[in-house]
Amino acid sequence: MNDLFLQALKGENKEKRPPIWLMRQAGRYMASYQALRAKHSFLGLCKTPDLIAQVTLLPIAEFGFDAAIVFSDILLIAEAMGLDLRFEEGKGPILGPCLKDKSSLETLYNRQILSELSFVFEGIKLLKKSLKVPLIGFSGAPFTVASYMIEGQSNRELLKTKEWLFHDPDSFHELLDLIADYTIEYINAQIDAGVDAIQLFDSWAHVLAARQFEEFSLRYMKKIISKMKKCPVIVFCRGSSIFYESLASLKPDCISLDWQSDVKTVRKKIAGISLQGNLDPDILLQDTKIVEREARAILKAMKDDPGYIFNLGHGILPKTPIANVHALVACVKQG
Repeated sequence: MNDLFLQALKGENKEKRPPIWLMRQAGRYMASYQALRAKHSFLGLCKTPDLIAQVTLLPIAEFGFDAAIVFSDILLIAEAMGLDLRFEEGKGPILGPCLKDKSSLETLYNRQILSELSFVFEGIKLLKKSLKVPLIGFSGAPFTVASYMIEGQSNRELLKTKEWLFHDPDSFHELLDLIADYTIEYINAQIDAGVDAIQLFDSWAHVLAARQFEEFSLRYMKKIISKMKKCPVIVFCRGSSIFYESLASLKPDCISLDWQSDVKTVRKKIAGISLQGNLDPDILLQDTKIVEREARAILKAMKDDPGYIFNLGHGILPKTPIANVHALVACVKQG
């Protein structure tokens, strides 16, 4: 088994190159994925163990990444908690009925989420039979999941979320606590099924000011990490370029950085924690020479760092040319 990714998570990579995998590496930029989507809905892919395994393996076979990540979605847990979830072309996820206040929380309690999400665990078990690289499981962090449950869909401003947060912080904490408890169950079940690492995504945390980040985001990631079964954990949030020292206080195995930060500068301030990232996903839309130039700049900055993992600063974009991904992987593997 190729364990380069796991060695880097431990800060023990002795090879001449870092491992590479990409967030959203199984997705719309791949023709093989589009062929499957022509036959199945997105939720159909997410909820069928055979298809979870098939889609997860697509980029491993195509590019030879050093880690796979379970094909799933962070909002499946919101559906398991009782909300309706659908995906609309051009709009993304739609959740309802939207949570509005404390009274909305009553229906969320006492949910049997593990039975609702059993297809994820079955998909993991299937993958572990054939994968030759480590498998990453994941979940959304409570603040991000809550924001979708309140807004009902992707919303860059999160005005309804912030209104609740500021006007009734006690019940907002109750919501976050509840999501955290379910997330701990979900993550631990993924670990039991066989994943080799967990990544926790707080994708919308960057909308928060520093004090609110500590109170409404960091606090609940800390709760989850403290109650996880033993397994390496990576934390990621947009805004990690600002909040990385706070994230380091969680003592995760790895911090995944967005592209606004300089990885070498972060490394000078943080020791003993692996770092992941942080190529701007837009660079993969440019020509191959630019992709290679920008990748080499990061590789040079992190040369011989035993705890560095190459990745993007966020998910790969749907219009990314597949040739650029091949070029990127080749560039990283050349060291």
